[in-house]
Amino acid sequence: MENQFKNNNNNNNSSSIETSNQFSNKKTNRLDSFVSISELHEEAKRLLPKMAYDYYASGSNDQITLAENENAFNRIKLVPRSLVDVSKVNTKTRIFGRDISTPILIAPWAMQRMASQRGELDTVEASKEFNTIMTLSSLSTTSVEDLSSATNGNPGWFQLYVFKDRKVSEELVKRAEAIGYSALVLTVDTPFLGKRTADFKNSFKLPSGLSLKIFEKLMLSNLDGGLNQYIATMIDPSLTWNDLKWLKSITKLPILVKGIMCPKDAELALQYGADGIIVSNHGGRQLDTCPSTIEVLPYISKVVRGRVPLILDGGIRRGTDVLKALAFGANAVCIGRPIIWGLTSGGKDGVLKVLNLLNSELQLAMALTGITNISDINNSIIWDQNKYIKL
Repeated sequence: MENQFKNNNNNNNSSSIETSNQFSNKKTNRLDSFVSISELHEEAKRLLPKMAYDYYASGSNDQITLAENENAFNRIKLVPRSLVDVSKVNTKTRIFGRDISTPILIAPWAMQRMASQRGELDTVEASKEFNTIMTLSSLSTTSVEDLSSATNGNPGWFQLYVFKDRKVSEELVKRAEAIGYSALVLTVDTPFLGKRTADFKNSFKLPSGLSLKIFEKLMLSNLDGGLNQYIATMIDPSLTWNDLKWLKSITKLPILVKGIMCPKDAELALQYGADGIIVSNHGGRQLDTCPSTIEVLPYISKVVRGRVPLILDGGIRRGTDVLKALAFGANAVCIGRPIIWGLTSGGKDGVLKVLNLLNSELQLAMALTGITNISDINNSIIWDQNKYIKL
């Protein structure tokens, strides 16, 4: 199988650390004062209504997996290297034949107009300006058609659930394919919705004036009772791997399977024709106490063996997190909550702030570990005491 996720090593696309302006003290707007994702998180928490913030921020049950998605990265140590020419560091890569500026992709995240007036339109415009890929959620507050129009027919990827009524899913696939979406992201980890206590206590539902635009034609966009009723009404808990074969039979688009946390499922995904795998625990919103995504990534990478693009979703808050994921075998990462925090704090410019922060941190971390190209990243940069104990 042709490698669909190829690294771009053209040094003409490299940038210099010293000229990247990442440490500039010059502030030209309000967003310049934010120097980390955690600061943007605090700003978003201040700005968002409680119900919206809790929906975006919370996980399931005791939120152990939610916390572990971030904490597990902190337990992984990087090995700094010295006297390597890192005057030019290139973060460009390629996926499904498209050159992108960074291995940092934008995960599907629902109902973004709760975070900014333009919601998904702000996010996709930022993704285009930064030259990365956004995935539109099926539970979006912007239609597939509006997002396509805003990007001149090049909106990115579309996230899909397989519904009880297969005609609904097929219609969505045909709509997305016809107007320029270049890949489908099939979510497979939600036969039922995880127990999200905050949403239950808040009686979560979309604020007045917002709707699930993708489903307006189906008269399902304003369901009362919130997301729980929506999932119970639409999502099919009888979904099996054969449904992946069915989905491949109705589209020519590549299909990435999102929600893989078990190496056995990674192998099955490949057997049934997945064109890509996204390691994800739904942002800690499904099975609580399952491992973090970075913990299972190396084991899934051993199964995939570079046959299809492998993407990690969950817990990315620093450029060093991105580097660790790539070192453990991922070709790229997806970020969700950081995008929401940026979107809330500054719309399109806030999303660009997040992408710039993480990519500049990745660039710096690469330089300090002696790496100048994405293709050179491997697990030798991960500190393993057993490798050095006999030296």
